[in-house]
Amino acid sequence: MSDTQGGTRAAPGTVRLTTAQALVRFLGRQFTERDGERRRLIGATWGIFGHGNVAGLGQALVEYGEQMPFHQGRNEQAMVHAAVGYARQCGRLATHAVTTSIGPGATNLVTGAALATVNHLPVLLLPGDTFATRPADPVLQQLEVPYAGDVSVNDCLRPVSKYFDRVTRPEALIPAALQAMRVLTDPVETGAVTLALPQDVQAEGYDWPEEFFVERVWTVRRQAPDPAELAAAARLVRDSDRPLIIAGGGVHHSAAEQALADLAAATGIPVAATQAGKGSLRHDHPADVGGIGHTGTATADELARTADLVIGVGTRYTDFTTASGTLFGAPGVRFLNINVAAFDAHKMAGATVVADARAAIEGLRDMLSGHRVDPAYAVEYTDDKERWERRVDEAFAAYAADEPDVRPTQTQVLGLLDELVTDADVLINAAGSLPGDLHKLWRARSPRQYHVEYGYSCMGYEIPAAIGVSLASPERPVWALVGDGTYLMMPTEIVTAVQENIPIKVVILQNHGYASIGGLSESVGGERFGTAYRHRAPDGTYTGPPLPVDLAANAASLGLPVRRAKTVGDLREALREAREADGPTCVYVETETADTVSGPPPAQAWWDVPVAETATRASAVKAREEYDRHVSARRRHL
Repeated sequence: MSDTQGGTRAAPGTVRLTTAQALVRFLGRQFTERDGERRRLIGATWGIFGHGNVAGLGQALVEYGEQMPFHQGRNEQAMVHAAVGYARQCGRLATHAVTTSIGPGATNLVTGAALATVNHLPVLLLPGDTFATRPADPVLQQLEVPYAGDVSVNDCLRPVSKYFDRVTRPEALIPAALQAMRVLTDPVETGAVTLALPQDVQAEGYDWPEEFFVERVWTVRRQAPDPAELAAAARLVRDSDRPLIIAGGGVHHSAAEQALADLAAATGIPVAATQAGKGSLRHDHPADVGGIGHTGTATADELARTADLVIGVGTRYTDFTTASGTLFGAPGVRFLNINVAAFDAHKMAGATVVADARAAIEGLRDMLSGHRVDPAYAVEYTDDKERWERRVDEAFAAYAADEPDVRPTQTQVLGLLDELVTDADVLINAAGSLPGDLHKLWRARSPRQYHVEYGYSCMGYEIPAAIGVSLASPERPVWALVGDGTYLMMPTEIVTAVQENIPIKVVILQNHGYASIGGLSESVGGERFGTAYRHRAPDGTYTGPPLPVDLAANAASLGLPVRRAKTVGDLREALREAREADGPTCVYVETETADTVSGPPPAQAWWDVPVAETATRASAVKAREEYDRHVSARRRHL
């Protein structure tokens, strides 16, 4: 069989297509399968077109639009965030592709690619590239590197990609595309995958073997635990008096939430969660003790300080989780790490079970049949959890039902959302002070409800990620919680939400600056320098009146219906209306500072941000004294 394209007859058994057309057709026929569930791997392609991709991938997406849904983006970084939000909501079984022109369009992908790779979330990047044939040198937007003629700006994507290839000939697409799919669907290797596509090669015709376009199903493997490792793990648990499970993002990625809940119920071992792992257990599960680490709960952090066995499941043990190496303080504390990636499993000098999280948890539960922690230990953490929940109630309810005209604090905004949401809602956040408040206070009701990107903590993630999540789960109310600093970084995809009528709920919290970094600056002797959004005072500092920036008007100018909430009463009603809206909407609230109204509980564990070793200002001298006190407690677990 042969095919004719543009008047040129293909050889028998082949199809005559451009490289870009072949790639679009190929991507439309890739599927994943895990536990019998089959999904399309590349659900859609996002794009912004320029001379580097408009005649190639742009034309191909027109030619084969019925095979590849398309979304029009406004910012290249934001398109990656939307794809990543979609991938996370799909449990890494599906993702989106992102195409850009060469030059600044391509380099704008770097931040989004880093976020995807840091968080082990798949996304396919298809940046245009300079000519492979070099008809002119240099061409528009070409980076000239005197010592290497084959380098382009796309090489910036190499260190933040899990797989990178530059397709300099049409036939080179075949192995490159297959390798790209392999990496995207590998639970260990997945992250950003980049296929750089020279613009002349995109438009070049080639006789493609028909087999290239046959449907392919990529099995997302569940690596079984080694029996010897599993038996050793069970012995460690049985020999421990104060075990503690840390649930990381790997619990969600492997859909191990129910298995973890069953293990915790059967053994009574308490479960704390990282930012990525929060929601692994419902907040009301008897064994759930909340977030762990610098932004964790007092309950979880005290358990961590006294644990004799820490069982990490799908966690990378970041500095926030370990309180920069100061949290796990019990003499002789041991670590048992369940992780599909050997690199992470061997951290903290832990005993390892290198396996899929769900498979390993189920195997461990069977081996621990009949084993439970000491009842006194369960009573201890249950009582501590109840005390912490009362502190959460106080923070959430500080607005007081009989004071509806009080301007809310940030934690009170969360309290009102806590009243409103159900298991179906998804809350998205990434940066500022909100991740800390959410990790400490939020009561996760379902595995996908808590969506805080804290591996890269990228300002600007929330709105585009909310679009991606809503595309993956259109039946769910999706909230993008953004501070004013984050909003100013990247509000552009509001236009996309309006264009596509994607019913995201954007909540803008205006506090006139970088609240999180302002507080950190004060604690390390930086005196909040350069963190407030204010006019300059006569002395040249940014301590004058707040800037007359109207973010609500800005959101409205981009097409969003906006409700301004000036008081607690206004906010309660505005949030309710937003949740019921069938299109994108925005709630804008200027929050009261925690200095004047009760805010969230303070950090329950340390975080290492080095302080000036020598200084004359009293604030820095005092901060250094406090730093030296904390750093002396750091341990290397060997």
